[in-house]
Amino acid sequence: MIHFGFSYIGFVFLLMLFIPNIIWTKHKPKDYEKYVVNENKILSMCERIGEVLVCIIALTFTDFNLREPNLWSVWLAIAVLAMVFYEGYWIKYLRSEQNMTDFYSSFLGIPVAGASLPVAAFFFLGIYGANFLLLFAVIILGIGHIGIHAAHKQEVYKEKKKKGLALRSFYTVLTIFFVLIFGMITAVIGVRNYRAIRGCVLNPDGIEEEGYIDLCGQKQYYLIRGENVNNPVIIWIHGGPASPDTMQTYEFTNVLKDSYTVVAWNQRGCGRTYYHNRDVDPYNETATFEQAQADLDALVDYVCDRFHQQKVILAGHSYGTMVGSKYAIDHPEKVAAYIGVGQMGAAGSDIYAYEDALSIATEKGDDTGAMIEAFERYQADASLENMIAMRSYVSPYHKPQKERNYILAALTSPYLGVYDVLWFGKQLGSFSDFVDLNRQLFDYISSEDVYAYGTEFQVPAGFISGSCDWITPVKYTEDYFNTITAPRKEMRLIDGWGHTVPMENPKEFADTLMQVLDEIM
Repeated sequence: MIHFGFSYIGFVFLLMLFIPNIIWTKHKPKDYEKYVVNENKILSMCERIGEVLVCIIALTFTDFNLREPNLWSVWLAIAVLAMVFYEGYWIKYLRSEQNMTDFYSSFLGIPVAGASLPVAAFFFLGIYGANFLLLFAVIILGIGHIGIHAAHKQEVYKEKKKKGLALRSFYTVLTIFFVLIFGMITAVIGVRNYRAIRGCVLNPDGIEEEGYIDLCGQKQYYLIRGENVNNPVIIWIHGGPASPDTMQTYEFTNVLKDSYTVVAWNQRGCGRTYYHNRDVDPYNETATFEQAQADLDALVDYVCDRFHQQKVILAGHSYGTMVGSKYAIDHPEKVAAYIGVGQMGAAGSDIYAYEDALSIATEKGDDTGAMIEAFERYQADASLENMIAMRSYVSPYHKPQKERNYILAALTSPYLGVYDVLWFGKQLGSFSDFVDLNRQLFDYISSEDVYAYGTEFQVPAGFISGSCDWITPVKYTEDYFNTITAPRKEMRLIDGWGHTVPMENPKEFADTLMQVLDEIM
């Protein structure tokens, strides 16, 4: 997003815009000049400013060029179609008698087609490139260009028939609908661009890169950010299982990137990695905990080799603490330090959370029948579905003191992609389907706990939790912290926050992470 460079797509669009207009100068409709003198000065100024801005911006950002096809590419297809229709409009006009009524006749039912079609084409191109600058320039152009020619058309068709009330109401509602939809898209892209510019890596020795890397025979998505590639490297291991948060890491990496190079990736079987490999592994048959260890090992080797590091820092969140702690214990020669965020501990933490919630509910005099029934079902069958059902009754009694809706931050992330949205839709859709797709990982976390890996860390270990975390309860994390041995260890609580503190309070989380690393390294 926001990449400077020559856009050949923008160049082609401008050629498709200018060539018919150059030809038109020899085929102007009769009496056209008498309408020009009546043009609104403000609209004319908007038109001129918009024309200059659109031409410059369309040529100077590579975001408009072709890239790997995905659902977002439909915006480019619509933009191209609008330009093709624009050429069709000109062919129709040049084959006509070339009078003012021909000039302002509709094309395929599109009013003021000679003005509205190119404006629409460049607007859709701006959406495809997720470039607010082009969208803003097109809006200015559209106000002036379409406004001027709509006024000319009204002058030409003075005897136009009045539309019926129902039809006028329909057009009004339709217009409001499209203004709201495309206004919202423009606003979201604007925020994304602002965040991309605000957090961009400016140091020539830095790195800001996303792409796919081969890990154990499968191309997996990664994002790397840092102001100096010689800084220590942190590999961020997301939780879930199968809940990638790579697009959301930009907020806390904005704080970390001055001192660390941060590598985040979508693990096998989820997010962009899943969609990139869906043809070869549609049912995630290779997505196992053991394979995650091998993939992480391959990533560590790649990072160490690329950035000339001997070791890396591992930071895992939630389920990612299982992946990270196992690897840190097994490969101390490659790990400089291990950080567990919302560290998972012994099995049975959900029972502990239930007992605490039941106690609170009983003290309040609340009806606890449904909660008890859910717990009994969970005891009889400790399936993930029964655990989630029980949590739905338990969670209301464990609300964090501080909360922030981080979904909007995710939707306006400069690194959000269409496959991130599709995967999020899977998580919000059928829960059983989502679990079945990742059954091996969910079965693993239901039957294993971190104590099985051993409790002797040969590397420094740090732990960070929200003080109100009941997904991975603080008591269980503290028990694990007190049990393990490590050359140096440190645990910090971030007061008032819950399980997703890295996303909800990224600044305080990043500051705490750096403090912990300073203490243990």
